[in-house]
Amino acid sequence: MREKLTQSDVKKIQQEIEHRKLVERKELIEAVKEARSHGDLSENFEYHAAKKEKNRNESRIRYLERMLKTAVIVEDHSGADEVGLNNTVQVYCEDDDELETYRIVTSVRGSSLNGLISIESPIGKALLGHKVGDRVFVKVNDEFGYYVVIKKIENTQDEDADKIRSF
Repeated sequence: MREKLTQSDVKKIQQEIEHRKLVERKELIEAVKEARSHGDLSENFEYHAAKKEKNRNESRIRYLERMLKTAVIVEDHSGADEVGLNNTVQVYCEDDDELETYRIVTSVRGSSLNGLISIESPIGKALLGHKVGDRVFVKVNDEFGYYVVIKKIENTQDEDADKIRSF
């Protein structure tokens, strides 16, 4: 799947790759060497754990590099009074009679438990481009949907965004 990323996402991913290559890789190689020096490798738990951690780091580097190669760069073209990328939006959920606050982010940052809603999610897609006071239908699937009313839109700076979540 081609991830949709902002320039800020790309920068943060590049920083993580650089850190993993220049700092963590060296530390993990040293940990493997140290564990190897402790003797019999067949029963050396430290060695196997160090190798596993080194491999995990290398897998993460490959994953992030592949993500960058296939990513689609997105920009926010919404008006100042419209819901767009990196906006914090307060909505009134009619079915639940509750106010909810979400931040609209790219899919790589999405974390619904933390109020970070992806532009790929049903509610993220539905809210984009709408204004305060709009009643928006959120289509979950062919059989279910619900209405929300946009109460407040706050422009949140991209630099304040949370770190990219690890997979």
